Amino acid sequence: MTQNELIGTYVIEGSNQDASKSSYKGTLQLSLDHHQRILAQWTIAEDQTQQGIGFFKNNILVINFQYHNEVNQLFKGTVVYNCLTPELLEGFWSEEKGDPQFLGTEMAYRVSNENTVLH
Repeated sequence: MTQNELIGTYVIEGSNQDASKSSYKGTLQLSLDHHQRILAQWTIAEDQTQQGIGFFKNNILVINFQYHNEVNQLFKGTVVYNCLTPELLEGFWSEEKGDPQFLGTEMAYRVSNENTVLH
C-alpha cells in the first residue's frame, strides 16, 4: 500500500481518552502536501475541527494533531493508524492533556465518490 492510496475522505467512529470511553463520530480528510507528507483534517460532531501532519510507512500512518477547544485552549496529540486496507484504518490516539491511563480509539471507513461508506 502507498500513501497515495490513503488520500480521500473517511467516516470516523471513536472513543475518547477517558474512563467513560465516551464515543464520537465525524469525518477525516487525508491529503498530501508538496513534500508528500500526509495532511489530516478531522471534523468531530460537525463543530470541532482538528488538523495534523504525519507520515506513512509499512502500512502504519502516524499523525501529530492539534486543535483549540471552545475557550481557545490548545490541545496536541498523536494518532497511530494501522492501515488494514485503503478503505479501513484502525487507530489509537493520545493527547497531552488526556487521562494517561487510557488511549482513545478510532476506526476510519473510506467514503466513496457516491458518499457511501466502503466496509
